[in-house]
Amino acid sequence: MQATIGQAVVFTGVGLHSGKPARLTVRPAEADHGITFRRTDLTGNNVIPARWDNVLPTPLCTMLDNGQGATVSTVEHVMAALAGCGIHNALIDIDGPEVPILDGSAAPFVRAILATGLRKQPAPRMAIRVVKPVEVRDGAGFARLSPADHLEIDFVIDFADQAIGHQEKRLDMANGAFVRELMDSRTFCRQSDVTAMQENGLALGGTYFNAVVFDGDRVLSPGGLRHQDEPVRHKMLDAMGDLALAGAPLLARYTGNRAGHAMTNKLLRALFAQKDAWEWVRCTPSIEGQLPGAGIELHRLDARSGKAQADDAPVAITA
Repeated sequence: MQATIGQAVVFTGVGLHSGKPARLTVRPAEADHGITFRRTDLTGNNVIPARWDNVLPTPLCTMLDNGQGATVSTVEHVMAALAGCGIHNALIDIDGPEVPILDGSAAPFVRAILATGLRKQPAPRMAIRVVKPVEVRDGAGFARLSPADHLEIDFVIDFADQAIGHQEKRLDMANGAFVRELMDSRTFCRQSDVTAMQENGLALGGTYFNAVVFDGDRVLSPGGLRHQDEPVRHKMLDAMGDLALAGAPLLARYTGNRAGHAMTNKLLRALFAQKDAWEWVRCTPSIEGQLPGAGIELHRLDARSGKAQADDAPVAITA
């Protein structure tokens, strides 16, 4: 069955790249609505469906564009949270061009969503089953979707910085793995990249408290890492959010090697361009039980996840 959020939840903060204040409200939506963003600061043509074919190529984040003048960027963390909690339908109001970064992870979104509860809807859930491997490459990096009974994510990163280095992780995303293993892992960057990004109008809202900053063998952010392999976990979180733009849960194994937002979107475009590589399936109870959001409850979050909401990530639940 489909599900929406129990009641509206408000998040306030700043955009990671724009540095502008942002207020975002996740609202319940009817069955078969899907996930859409609505720019409340714009009039007319201000609704942006959260779909792979609305992604505009941008560096370092995922931006959606409705082709009629409305965009919203850095959507990957809230999309990952919705998919990881099993939310299929939501209307997301936002008063500016970028989603607030909060603590740099998906944890504040997840905790607030779970606190409201989910509302089941009397409509069948459809999923997208990958039946043939599809792969895209860019230099040494690649991303691949291959057949699997449920979503799996396998990711490899390799950085020269000693504090990051080579990391790889594979997770079966069933049974709440996103909430247990990935949701609190924060976006990261190297100190050497910060100046360059800011000179190009990016990372203007970044701080040591909403991103993990590395410098050689040092972690500059206070408190250090939440996980020893936090960078690769965050890459998997990003992939979860970008894959959610498929418009339905994927039954597939995603493999990413030095992949990022643009490559994951390129992979979805390649998948849907090959009509014989995928098929729609109606979710049986056994399939639903293997989807990422199945069986997750707020009180089961561990102590580490419970600390994941930053002080500068205000959340309000509204009627």
